[in-house]
Amino acid sequence: MCAKILVVDDEQSLVELLTANLEREGYEVISAGDGKTALDLAERMKPDLILLDWMMPGMDGFEVCKRLRPKTAAPIIMVTAKGEEIDKVLGLEIGADDYITKPFSPREVLARVKAQLRRTTYTEKEAPSEENIIRIGDVEIDKSAYQIRREGVDVDLTYREFQLVLFLAENAGQVFSREALLQHVWGYEYFGDVRAVDVTVRRTREKLEPDQKNYRYILTKRGVGYYFDKKN
Repeated sequence: MCAKILVVDDEQSLVELLTANLEREGYEVISAGDGKTALDLAERMKPDLILLDWMMPGMDGFEVCKRLRPKTAAPIIMVTAKGEEIDKVLGLEIGADDYITKPFSPREVLARVKAQLRRTTYTEKEAPSEENIIRIGDVEIDKSAYQIRREGVDVDLTYREFQLVLFLAENAGQVFSREALLQHVWGYEYFGDVRAVDVTVRRTREKLEPDQKNYRYILTKRGVGYYFDKKN
C-alpha cells in the first residue's frame, strides 16, 4: 500500500509542484491550503507523513504542528523560508521531525520524505534479526523496526530521535560534539544551528530517561558534547 502524504501550503503553485512529484513516485497526496483544513484532513485521512508550511495566514505551521503532534506519530516535515533558524528550533520543540528550506529541489523533497517514511515500512509480521538488535543495559534497539524498548516497554520516538539514540548507542562511550552529531545524524548542513541537537537530545531524554534529574543513557560531557553510557 502506498504512503499517504498531506501537503499543507497556501501557495497553490507549490502544492501542485509537490503533488506532481510525489505522485510520480507512487505516493497518494492530499492537500490543504490553510491550517484548519489541515487539522481536519489529518484527523480524517490519517496521513503517513505531513509536509507543513511554516508561514500561512490565520493558523500558521507552528500552531498546526503543535496541535497535530499529540494526535499523530506521522513524521512532520516543516517547510520554511531561508534563514528562519529560530523557527527551526521552535518547531523541534513542538515535535517537527525535519525541515526543508525554500527554495528547494524536488529531489531534496523526495529524499527527505523517503528517509522519514523508512521507519514506518516495518511490519510486525517480520521477525527482527538478532544482528539488527543492539542491547545496552536495559535498553534494546531494534534497527529493522525503528523501535526502542526500555525494560521491555516501547519508547515512542520520532525518526530523528531514534536516529540520534541509534548513532550514540552504536558508538557507546564515545563523546560527540554537537557539530559532529549534525553531520552524522542529520547528514546535512543545518545552517550552523547546533541548538537543534540540544533540543532533540532534551526531547529524547524526556521519553527515554526514567529519572529526569539523573540521566542514565544519554550523558553530557561538559564543554565537549554527548555520549551514550555503555555502563548503564
